Amino acid sequence: MANNGNNALLEVKGLKKYFPINQGILIQRKVADVKAVDGLDFTVERGETLGLVGESGCGKSTTGRTILQLYRPTAGDVYFKGNDLAKLKGEELRKMRRHMQMIFQDPYASLNPRMTVGDIIGEPLEVHNISKGKEKKERVQELLQIVGLNPYFINRYPHEFSGGQRQRIGVARALAVQPDFIVCDEPISALDVSIQAQIINLLEELQEKFNLTYLFIAHDLSVVRHISDRVAVMYLGKIVELTDRTSLYSNPLHPYTKALLSAVPIPDPIVEEKRERIILVGDVPSPVNPPSGCRFHTRCPLAIDICSRVDPEFRDVGGKHFVACHVV
Repeated sequence: MANNGNNALLEVKGLKKYFPINQGILIQRKVADVKAVDGLDFTVERGETLGLVGESGCGKSTTGRTILQLYRPTAGDVYFKGNDLAKLKGEELRKMRRHMQMIFQDPYASLNPRMTVGDIIGEPLEVHNISKGKEKKERVQELLQIVGLNPYFINRYPHEFSGGQRQRIGVARALAVQPDFIVCDEPISALDVSIQAQIINLLEELQEKFNLTYLFIAHDLSVVRHISDRVAVMYLGKIVELTDRTSLYSNPLHPYTKALLSAVPIPDPIVEEKRERIILVGDVPSPVNPPSGCRFHTRCPLAIDICSRVDPEFRDVGGKHFVACHVV
């Protein structure tokens, strides 16, 4: 929906992911749904980085996993290189997985502690019948070098590495099958601030070198500004604003985006003093029972009568700046 150029590598249409809530001990019956992702439309162009931001629990990680079919969507389509992933099964889907990879949030939980680094990075090569034996070992050593680690660490275990080094191993594993598209699910949020910049720079270098396309999920807006070409802002299962990074930071239109940006500290004390901080009232509503109309109306300082009744259309307000708001 965002920009239907022919250069789109990934196209998401009406994507929904609901998790059922069951009750009962002997006979389980569904009593409600957690509406984690509730109708997303966007494209990701070849070679670009689309940042996906929002507060915890808004459905960012679920979106990434649903796109890769780690969760099967409840409704909607995910077109990757023209194939609808939501309709693929078995061997067909397995062949497509080669072209899509994921870098996980927690470098401690995403690496198997019983496997050596060589086995962890080499596993995708065996799964997809790319290389075995000596050839596999050489490829693993090459990948370690690419991500800035010593190639002779191949026989070490994850516990022998720091958080930043583990995340580099995770990046090497994602690169092993030479994918086109990588979902980076908050890849730096578990790391020290000093290490975060190194991993961001590594991701940018790899993107340039291998012409990679990223969906970069984060809740830190300053990081997203640095790495992304375009940014989508998510609130309670829906995208409320989507535009290029310059427009988003210089001219945010949605009240929620304005509130998020007002929380980002500015290093200039004079500017910081004059700036108005937008404090949102109340808590994020439950995705089990989201508000009617616009999801944000219960906390929005600009809400009018129509906001509580009608779900705003996600529309282009000019210059490929998409926003879902009645007031804009």
